[in-house]
Amino acid sequence: MAQRETWTSRIGFIFAAVGSAVGLGNIWSFPFQTAANGGAAFLVVYLLAVVLIGFPTMMVEFVIGRRGEQNPVSSFDKLGYGNWSFVGGLGLFSSLVTLAFYSVVGGWVLSYIVGSATGAYFGDAGAYFGSVASGPVAIGTHATFMLVTIGIVAAGVTDGIERAAKFMIPAILVLLVALAAWATTLSGASAGYEYYLSPDFGVIADNFGSIVPPAMGQAFFTLSLGFSVMIAYSSYLGRDDSLPADGAAIVVVNTLVALLAGFVVFPLLFATGGAGGAGGGAGTAFIAIAGAFGQLPAGGIIGIVFFIVLLFAALSSAISLLEVPVSYVSENFGYGRVPTTLAMGIGIAVVGVPATFGTSWLGFYNDVVFKILLPISVFLLAIFVGWIADTEAVDELGRGSTIGETFTSAWLWWVRLVVPAVVVMTLYLGVKALYTGLNNGAYF
Repeated sequence: MAQRETWTSRIGFIFAAVGSAVGLGNIWSFPFQTAANGGAAFLVVYLLAVVLIGFPTMMVEFVIGRRGEQNPVSSFDKLGYGNWSFVGGLGLFSSLVTLAFYSVVGGWVLSYIVGSATGAYFGDAGAYFGSVASGPVAIGTHATFMLVTIGIVAAGVTDGIERAAKFMIPAILVLLVALAAWATTLSGASAGYEYYLSPDFGVIADNFGSIVPPAMGQAFFTLSLGFSVMIAYSSYLGRDDSLPADGAAIVVVNTLVALLAGFVVFPLLFATGGAGGAGGGAGTAFIAIAGAFGQLPAGGIIGIVFFIVLLFAALSSAISLLEVPVSYVSENFGYGRVPTTLAMGIGIAVVGVPATFGTSWLGFYNDVVFKILLPISVFLLAIFVGWIADTEAVDELGRGSTIGETFTSAWLWWVRLVVPAVVVMTLYLGVKALYTGLNNGAYF
């Protein structure tokens, strides 16, 4: 069997993990989830979810992956708890389902890059979305996006994923900072900032049940938690790296990208009068942004830059979602990476074809993954590390780090008690929201 690949450097791992976390959820969905769920009130709950639940859960996946040094399913076997390997399998399944519809939206981004260059959506943003979101065009862009994703993953961990991440993540940060600086020049910027950054805690109290599920789902998705991605990525990591330090860097950069996206989108929408419809779901998000660009003198150029950022973000997450099943199949069945990636990618693309027939399929995928599968997966991971493999987890968390026993002990009890309780509450509220029809928007 060929020697297993590893990251060539610590920064390579951080960029790759940030790339997995930084996706459509940060740049496209986050501002619109914020707008749909109380503005700055949602921002507060989301940030709390990232710090109090997201970061500790990321450490859970890190210790499993690095300790097991295998794909997300086999890592449980390597740790001596093969009867828990179904948890890694659940994350793998979530990755498959998510990438199937995620790539359809990635295809939309390709269409909007072209539309920005040609000005095709300037006259009627809604009609343009309708022409590219379903039908032959959507099938073609969906296939194109998947082919690019397949090409990167097939090249390998170092030559494909790491190399791509080292290019795309700095590009995302630089371009987003430039866009945020440009947004300060818009006439409605101050109103956008006020809406984005001035929380009304009464809104949180009055709408707690409807704000928490999307905020928690947003946190899980934007940190790639519950998909087994971080288990896979950390399995390629050296034993002398500090998991808490790397995790903190990933969380900070990921959150920074999401916040920067808000500093771009909200001034843009308020400057062009598009804020009122910002919370209407997947299609409305694209229509609102495109419509805003269509009203600006340099809208085509700005649109190209924005949608290129969105494309890089989409690809950086898509390659991580594909890597999870590819690593499992190639390692467990001995198939080569290239044929495995091609077969898995084509299969996932076929599964996603129904989502090119209409956006209602996206809502279905969204509800299944973000309100049910991810919370269940995170809950099971927390139980496993907190109560089953606790000794191994604490030992692994301390390797390569100077955090000390106080931190590791506090983390363990937090994972044992707080994370499961919050996730169960989130799962309950999410299922309840499905019955009442609340928050059926896109998180990705």
